[in-house]
Order: sequence, then C-alpha cells, then structure tokens
Amino acid sequence: MSSTSNNSKNVLITGCSSGIGRSLALEFHQRGYRVWATARNIKTLEDLSTKGMETLALDVTDKEQVQKAIEHIYQTDGHLDILVNNAGYGSMGPLIDLPGNELERQFSTNVFAPMTLVRSIAPKMCQRRQGTIVNIGSVSGVLCTPFSGSYCASKAAINALSDVLRMELKPFGVRVVTVQPGGVRSKFGDTASQVLDTVMKPDSIYVPIERQVQARAMASQDNPTPAEQFCSDLVDKLESGRRLNIVRLAYGSFAFPLLKALVPTTLLEKILRKNFGLDRLE
Repeated sequence: MSSTSNNSKNVLITGCSSGIGRSLALEFHQRGYRVWATARNIKTLEDLSTKGMETLALDVTDKEQVQKAIEHIYQTDGHLDILVNNAGYGSMGPLIDLPGNELERQFSTNVFAPMTLVRSIAPKMCQRRQGTIVNIGSVSGVLCTPFSGSYCASKAAINALSDVLRMELKPFGVRVVTVQPGGVRSKFGDTASQVLDTVMKPDSIYVPIERQVQARAMASQDNPTPAEQFCSDLVDKLESGRRLNIVRLAYGSFAFPLLKALVPTTLLEKILRKNFGLDRLE
C-alpha cells in the first residue's frame, strides 16, 4: 500500500524522536495512514512534519499534556484507530545502587504513562467498537537479566497489563497487541549507558565487574535488527487481519523467552551469573 492510498485510518505513536517510534511513523505514513507523531522535543520531528505527518510535543509522563494532545486529535479527526505506546526509558545498573527516584522514573515512563493513554483512549474505542492498542514491551520483561532489573521489571509490568487489557477490551471490539522486541538498532544503549554513569558509584560493591555492568547497558545493540526492518514486519502483522496477541520480532525475541520456558531456573541463573561476571564476586 503506497502513500497515495485511500487508507483513512489514523495512528498515534509516542516516542518518535528516534529508533522504533520514528521508523514506525515513517512506515505507517508510507502505507497511507494519517500519522500523529509525538515526542517530548517537537524539534526532533521537523522532518516528519515536512513529509506530511501531524506532529505534537508530548511528554507522556505529563498527564495534562497527554489530555490536551488526545483532545486535539479527536477534535481534528473525530476518532483514533491505533494507539502505539512506544515511548520508553531504560534504567540500568545494580538494583541496590539504583536511587529510588530512578526506579520511579522508570515506571513512570514505561508503565504509568502508557496506562494513562490507554485510560484516555480505550473508552472512545469501545464506543466505536473498534480500535487497536499496541504496547511495546520487551523480551527483557520475560527473561530478566542482572544489572537491568528496573527496566526488566517495568517491561514485565507492561507485558502483564497488556495481557489483561486484551481480555478486558475484546468484548468491545478493541484489540490489544503486545510487542516484545529483541534487539533493535536504536540509541537505547547510549541512553542507558548515560543513566548508568549516574548510578554506579566509586564505592559500589560491583566495581570489580564494572565492565560487565556497562556491557549490559549496550546489550540490545549487539547484532541488532535494523529498526526499519522491524517496523515493516510489525506493520505487516498488524495489517494481516490475523488475531494477534503477543508479537515477537528482532534478534533474540524467540530465543530468550524459550530459554526462560525450558531451562530450569537454577541452571539459567547460574548461566546468567557467569555471563555477567557475578561468579567472580563469590
């Protein structure tokens, strides 16, 4: 389907400044959707605007800004067909080193914010008895690893919330799709590393394996799937007409959940401790 199609559907995507969000905006636009692309800094969306997309400044943790954005979309289009909760934040580091406000920020962005959008939009979709909510979770919410506990916990939470929403909204014609990507090429690793620099203190008990801690922050960028390919495959699935529950795409998206399901916990944790250097501290 080309950009000249008569596709009358529209889509709201959060976190479009880079990575998956930006590539998804471009993919939906190319297929003829009316795209509402959002990011905290609207200047990062200028090129999307020049391509004909609608752009809005949106900090997903600001409830008032979220409400204003949704009101604007409904006043302009009268409906919303697809919501993609993509905006995310990656907090890395040993859990006991992590400041409490960092854990709160992690959940505020990755869990509470998507639910704010869902609570605002889902009732309207239910009234129309149609609509799709796409929550970008992660395989990190299925297989949790050392030095990413905060991030893994937030993704496990959104994975679980999506499962429940899927059951609760199905009677009203609204489908909920949980996307659990593996490694996708993005700036995620760079951002996570910057956060880690503020978390790791000189007196941390994990200083002897600091290199392994740093490696976890960049793990998602180890042989990642290009964001463009990931987004093309995802939209293909969303347009397929097939019943979708959990969609896993990109490097590691099948292997990691399989390890979690098949490998005994004791053995799996032993492997992870060794891979991340924790056995050196024993």
